[in-house]
Amino acid sequence: MTQHPRIDDLDRDILKALMHDARIPYAEMAKRFNVSPATVHVRVEKMRTSEIITGTEVVVNPKLLGYDVCCFIGINLNAARDYHSAIEKLKELDEVVEAYYTTGAYNIFVKLMCHSIEELQYVLIDKLQAIDEVQSTETLISLQNPINRNVKP
Repeated sequence: MTQHPRIDDLDRDILKALMHDARIPYAEMAKRFNVSPATVHVRVEKMRTSEIITGTEVVVNPKLLGYDVCCFIGINLNAARDYHSAIEKLKELDEVVEAYYTTGAYNIFVKLMCHSIEELQYVLIDKLQAIDEVQSTETLISLQNPINRNVKP
C-alpha cells in the first residue's frame, strides 16, 4: 500500500493559497496564517520534496488561443500488450492533452483539443486511427466545461 505524506492544517492552508494564486509571496501567507515566512518556505519545500507539489504552471484559456473543439476519445487497442507503444505514439500528437489507462469499455481515454471540427476530422483519420495499435475509437465532443477544479487539499 502506498504511504501518503502527512500534512496538517497549515500545509492545507498553504496549498489552498498556492492553488488560488501560485505567485502569492511567502511573507503574505505568513501574515495570513500567523507564522514566519521561513516556516512557510520550509513547509512548501517539504511538500515539493514529498511530491505533493509537483510544479507550478501557467493556466491558459484554450478558447482564446483558437482551440474551439474539446473532445474525449475512447480508444480500444488490438491487444493489451499494445498499450506502451500506443501511448508513445499518442505522446507525439500535439492535439492529445491528456491520456488515461482505463478499465471498462476502453483501454485508453484521451482528451483532445483542436481548432475546428475539420482539424478534429483530420486528427482522427490521419493521425489517431492511423496508429497500428488502435483497433477502434469513439469520440465524444464536449459542449462545455462547467466544473474544472483541483482536488481539495
